[in-house]
Amino acid sequence: MNAFQRAKLASVLFRRYEGNPILTAGHWPYPINSVFNPGAVALNGDILLLCRVEDLRGFSHLTVARSPNGLTDWTIDPEPTLLADQSSKEEQWGLEDPRIVWLEEQKQYAITYVSFSEGGPIVSLAITRNFKTFARLGGMLPPEDKDACLFPRRFNGRFALIHRPVVRGEAHIWLSMSPDLKHWGDHRTLLRTRYAHWDGARIGLGCQPIELPEGWLLVYHGVRHTTASQIYRTGLALLDKDAPWRVLRRSEEWVLGPRESYERIGDVSDVTFVTGGLVRKETGELYLYYGAADDKVAVAVANLDDVREYIMACPQVDQ
Repeated sequence: MNAFQRAKLASVLFRRYEGNPILTAGHWPYPINSVFNPGAVALNGDILLLCRVEDLRGFSHLTVARSPNGLTDWTIDPEPTLLADQSSKEEQWGLEDPRIVWLEEQKQYAITYVSFSEGGPIVSLAITRNFKTFARLGGMLPPEDKDACLFPRRFNGRFALIHRPVVRGEAHIWLSMSPDLKHWGDHRTLLRTRYAHWDGARIGLGCQPIELPEGWLLVYHGVRHTTASQIYRTGLALLDKDAPWRVLRRSEEWVLGPRESYERIGDVSDVTFVTGGLVRKETGELYLYYGAADDKVAVAVANLDDVREYIMACPQVDQ
């Protein structure tokens, strides 16, 4: 597959659900400004989205929405599912952008999210089995840090965390390791921004890492500054299955970017910000749930075999 063929495939890899946006403030059972950036998981026969919801003060909390098919007939918790702990120094100004993985070893879900503290945004961790009761384990790394998710299993006895600190003013994607989810080290840069590209200003994790036969699929967002504003688009990378600190391939093109009116017009224009991913084994499809223009939720769908073909056609990464 040459570069032109690959670009053609990238442009049609994900198709937007014709019923987008699937969740808006108008669907909510209590007054809110916006809903966006959900984590996603299959639970008890339903698709569950843990949505970031911004209230009328401008602060965010997390609320569960459930659907039998992940597209329609949503049932939304009648009140916030997880509110910021106002007594906590970490969560003074809200909770944002959850990512979810099932930790088989612990038999529970791990939710990484962004808390806003006096020192800036910080990556926090909560665990749950039912998305009704939660145990908050607090901050994982110092601020300023965002866009984080654990891998669902250990590597050589250690947990791995993808995150996006701001270091020296640069915003790359990092990987850190821990023996116990409390003490983190072996910090290293995983993906860097690319000058003059669509992901040249900053990058960050999209949804949770997705395991494929070829390795871990990494969905990430990239930002490009323009004279008018900035554009958030989505790209792909592939990590080694047993050593996820090794990047094998990375897309040159974006595979999802603002095009429809609901992605271009909203609280923040020109944003497709993926935070939830779901493999539908019964159909062989990958669903990506994303915040559209920072005030609504949409979903894009791809054939998983096409995604695998595309990422394996992307350039190898020299490390």
